[in-house]
Amino acid sequence: MHILIVEDDDETAAYMQKGLGESGYTVDRAATGRDGLFLATSGNFDAIIMDRMLPGLDGLAVLQALRAAKITTPVLILSALGQVDDRVKGLRAGGDDYLSKPFAFSELLARIEALLRRRDVASVETRLTLGDLEVDLLSRQVRRAGKPIDLQPREFRLLEYLMRHAGQVVTRTMLLEGVWDYHFDPQTNVIDVHISRLRQKLDKGFDKPMLHTMRGAGYSIRAG
Repeated sequence: MHILIVEDDDETAAYMQKGLGESGYTVDRAATGRDGLFLATSGNFDAIIMDRMLPGLDGLAVLQALRAAKITTPVLILSALGQVDDRVKGLRAGGDDYLSKPFAFSELLARIEALLRRRDVASVETRLTLGDLEVDLLSRQVRRAGKPIDLQPREFRLLEYLMRHAGQVVTRTMLLEGVWDYHFDPQTNVIDVHISRLRQKLDKGFDKPMLHTMRGAGYSIRAG
């Protein structure tokens, strides 16, 4: 898990970095609001700890800019301003939680863990879509342009894997490990057979094929 700390006080930042590092997190730190905004919009973080009072660009302004840019990373606001009105302003600016200074590290860690749990629950996918192709992961129904497609369990798993890597080249090794749970190549044509069956079901009767063989590389599923 990758955490971004945006905190101008070196001692406080070092305290959090040490504790989070010992708890198994990878931690980056920015000391100003502008640097924090740059990192938060360019990096891939699981959560952000944001000091409210920052030099140059305060924490609430950074938070509002992130939410305006559709960055949904959970943010825990840290602040010496702990009145109810202050907490309300922070949460309304887009914060997910608010912790007043001084704080105990155990509480900071518990709050980060809670934010990450909520994020994981919210991010569970139940439907995959690509162009006119829809895959319902709960009912295990597949439709293309509204037409139902009947797939066998292994074909469904193969399609799900390809959909989760849409637009990418998926190699035979990736399919063997991700779909068949093989960590070696059995030197059979099992992949070719299932790809052929899946292509027949997905593309038959449609002008634009979705499932493509990338000669010498693997396979790719694309909208068009």
